Amino acid sequence: MNREEEEDTTIYKVVVNHEEQYSIWPAERENPLGWNDVGKSGLKAECLAYIKEVWTDMRPLSLRKKMEELERQRQAEEAKGE
Repeated sequence: MNREEEEDTTIYKVVVNHEEQYSIWPAERENPLGWNDVGKSGLKAECLAYIKEVWTDMRPLSLRKKMEELERQRQAEEAKGE
């Protein structure tokens, strides 16, 4: 941890957007447009540790859904060919 991080006593909150991407934001500030509270707040390191734990798939939600759809289509086509 560098000196700046050691001195940072700001309380942050974890926020998430519609694509299920996570970030931190100063707790006393209004959320940026399109971002919602997750319910976790604390020091920067605590919030980043929480994000590391819960954000296991970095792909945006829309990409994950599209990839799942393509996989279902591929499996359906494969099943027809059997």
